[in-house]
Amino acid sequence: MQSGETVIAFAPPSKESRFKAPRFQTDIALINCEHPDYNGWDNLSSKDEKKPVFVIDSAGEYEVGGIYIKGISVPAIFVVAFEDITLCHLGAFDEKNLKPEIKEEIGEVDVLFVPIPEDDGQKAAQLISQIEPKIAIPMSYKEKDLKQFLKEFGNNNIKPEEKLTIKKKDLSEEKTQVVVLSPVI
Repeated sequence: MQSGETVIAFAPPSKESRFKAPRFQTDIALINCEHPDYNGWDNLSSKDEKKPVFVIDSAGEYEVGGIYIKGISVPAIFVVAFEDITLCHLGAFDEKNLKPEIKEEIGEVDVLFVPIPEDDGQKAAQLISQIEPKIAIPMSYKEKDLKQFLKEFGNNNIKPEEKLTIKKKDLSEEKTQVVVLSPVI
């Protein structure tokens, strides 16, 4: 994710992951849990040679380069606020229901990154209905599970997009829109 000149990497895979480890420059790396699929911050290089990548891997509140980041629970859920837009990255969250206190900490969400568990697209659809984001972006899925999720969510005809640019004024106040991004790693 990029806001202005600031780049944030969410849960980058490590060299030991089943996914290809990324190699790009970033300012901030958000690590959801100590699992090879989510903790590869050391594969990333800093955009600024004078300072290392700022790594956040636990609950707490942070402000980096004008971007507000809140880590909630373990495995960490990250809420990121910038340019009047709020993102929520559920990382490795693997429950069907959010506890009321976690939902309250997450607050209102414009864009939700939601994991699609193996053989349970309904779980992701239920999380989306609880959080009610304006845009939901599925992640960490196998193709068959994405198809099941899209069917469960009621939209089989979504085509992957290479890039998503979001402006607050363009966010719909109506039904949640699902956006599938093409994998880059």
